[in-house]
Amino acid sequence: MPDRDVIIRPAVRGDLPGLLALYRQLNPTDPVLDEASAEKRFSAILAQPGMTVFIGVAGNVAIATVTLVVVPNLTRNGASYALIENVVTHADHRKRGYARAVIAHAVADAWSAGCYKVMLLTGSKNPATLRFYENCGFVQEKTGYQIRRL
Repeated sequence: MPDRDVIIRPAVRGDLPGLLALYRQLNPTDPVLDEASAEKRFSAILAQPGMTVFIGVAGNVAIATVTLVVVPNLTRNGASYALIENVVTHADHRKRGYARAVIAHAVADAWSAGCYKVMLLTGSKNPATLRFYENCGFVQEKTGYQIRRL
């Protein structure tokens, strides 16, 4: 169970440095965005309707994050669906329930928005990671595909 002094909330402009530090741990080989580009991209994220970056903060330290995107829909009687992306916990704070807590917070937000499902893809083959997502309530019952620009 996470510490009670951890606050989970939508990220705000001042959270950008902490988020970038977390994302470095998620994808350490990614090129580093320069400050101006990062600020521009984060401003676009903050302005995007239906998109929320949730952050778990202990004191002034960003310890976990997840991005939730709620997508309007014309099927399922107009019920939206949601996507979860960029799940990461700071290496010094893993195995304490923080990722589970931010995911639960995001899923609850999706249900509050009237979503009929929440989807998550992972590239991990690690059985512990897959078990973690299953323990968060996700089931592997569909086949996921993606295409990436080269």
